[in-house]
Amino acid sequence: MAPAGRLHVIAGCMSSGKTGELIRLLSRHAVTGHKMLIYKHAVDSRDGAKARSRLGTEMEAVVVADSSGIDGDDCRVIAIEEAQFFDEGLVDVVRTLLREGRLVYITGLAQDFRGEPFGVMPTLMSLADEISLLTAICQKCHGVGTRTQRIIDGEPAPWDSPLILVGGADYYEARCPDCHEVPGRPGA
Repeated sequence: MAPAGRLHVIAGCMSSGKTGELIRLLSRHAVTGHKMLIYKHAVDSRDGAKARSRLGTEMEAVVVADSSGIDGDDCRVIAIEEAQFFDEGLVDVVRTLLREGRLVYITGLAQDFRGEPFGVMPTLMSLADEISLLTAICQKCHGVGTRTQRIIDGEPAPWDSPLILVGGADYYEARCPDCHEVPGRPGA
């Protein structure tokens, strides 16, 4: 029987340093000789086949179209970038990797631009052995940023905007709960 796997989820808003923290944690495994593999979803085309932090640190990644492309090969350490883009099948894939005794790291946005739970992230966070919940600096008041503000033509994106719009600082900024705005929010 394989030793129990471990799941570490790194969650937070845009610009909170999720990928940088992932790369830092993975670099610790370099001294162990463990084989590592990073997967990222094809919808995230910003950096090709690389996981790249905003500070410029990067590692090679395997780009997949959906969770069925994640098999872990013969790697002890598996990382999955931007898990919110993946389908519900990711939960079963992660459970399988854990049963096989893998060390699994996952990054993702805990909430979408509306401030709602994003995709499979809540489920993955509930399965985690460890969670790193990162914050950023609110780009409006400079307080603690925990929300992702989508910006369209210089204004907060309305509630009915498409859920997924891949981009960086050109479309998103970190905001605190007080400065986070979602025009047209039902019940607001």
